[in-house]
Amino acid sequence: MGKIAVGGNRTSGANPGIAAVLSVVVPGIGQFYTGHFVWGIIWLLFTPGFWLGTGGLLGWVCHILSAWQAYNQAERQ
Repeated sequence: MGKIAVGGNRTSGANPGIAAVLSVVVPGIGQFYTGHFVWGIIWLLFTPGFWLGTGGLLGWVCHILSAWQAYNQAERQ
C-alpha cells in the first residue's frame, strides 16, 4: 500500500500518472504496473475486439477507460 508523506507526496506504490499513460498507450499495461494482472489481461483481450467490432470507430473508449481505471488503482495503493 502506498503511504502519503507530509505535504501529500507519495512515498511508495505506483505513480497514478505513469499508470494512466501506460494504459493510454497499450490498454492493460497500466493495470500490470499497478499489480492488477487480471484487469490487465481483460483490457488486453477486450480492446482489440472493440476496435475490430466497431470498425475502428470506438476503440479509443477502451484506451480512456483503461487509463482512468489504472489511475484510480494506482491512487488507491
